[in-house]
Amino acid sequence: MGRTTKTISLSVPPEMAEKIKELMKKEGRTRSELIREALRRYIERQEWREILRYGRMKAKEMGITEDQVEDIVDEYRK
Repeated sequence: MGRTTKTISLSVPPEMAEKIKELMKKEGRTRSELIREALRRYIERQEWREILRYGRMKAKEMGITEDQVEDIVDEYRK
């Protein structure tokens, strides 16, 4: 069975490397765990931004204003 992870190299400024080292000690986690978590959060945020962008585009196409969105969601949930 092959590896379930890939190794990558990453360069960071010395100040960031020091912050990572401090977090490793404080949280009892490895460097890889911290960086994986940071990347997961970044990816999630980017995915949400894309969803929001799509939602705004569709609302604009349908003539729905931001003020109407909450009412529409509330009505859907009933």
